[in-house]
Amino acid sequence: MNITQEFTVQRPVEAVWSFFADVPEVARCLPGAELTEDHGDGSYSGRVEAKLGPMTVAFDGKAVVTRDDAGHSGHIDGNGADRRGGSRGRVKVDYRVEPAEGGTKVTVDADVTLSGPAVQFGRVGLIREMSSRLIGDFVACLEAKLGAETEEAAASIEAGDVAGASLFFSSLWSTIADWFRRLFGGKKQL
Repeated sequence: MNITQEFTVQRPVEAVWSFFADVPEVARCLPGAELTEDHGDGSYSGRVEAKLGPMTVAFDGKAVVTRDDAGHSGHIDGNGADRRGGSRGRVKVDYRVEPAEGGTKVTVDADVTLSGPAVQFGRVGLIREMSSRLIGDFVACLEAKLGAETEEAAASIEAGDVAGASLFFSSLWSTIADWFRRLFGGKKQL
């Protein structure tokens, strides 16, 4: 499934681009992500934990990050396996950082592939809702890190855990609201 997200950070392009170069700090701002090893060649090992409806998956895997400093863009190719549940995941991400009014626009295009038991809960709507929430949390963490008074203060900032139950119920509410909008011809706002 393809997911595209855009967001604006209230900081200059060079500050945001510099932040994206620090993969361990980026990982600390991704809810549910943990970087376990930097292999030193642009590849990293880590773990990503997410709640897909009633199911929690924890993908252990590897990602390779390539960057184009001249074009302020990059690519991430990652894959992992949930050893408990037998699910597998693969993600290919392209991202761009560019000037925008009031700061920097970041565009993220991701192609996510799930296999195994996670597929039954990984509906497109739920994955999109989850990615929107995760991006919101990521941006809040990024803004806080870049706005910190000292390096020590910035180092102490990290994303919280993924709120699985609230994400599940939020997604369920979105589905119900969409159904009512379709039922009433899009005239009602819930």
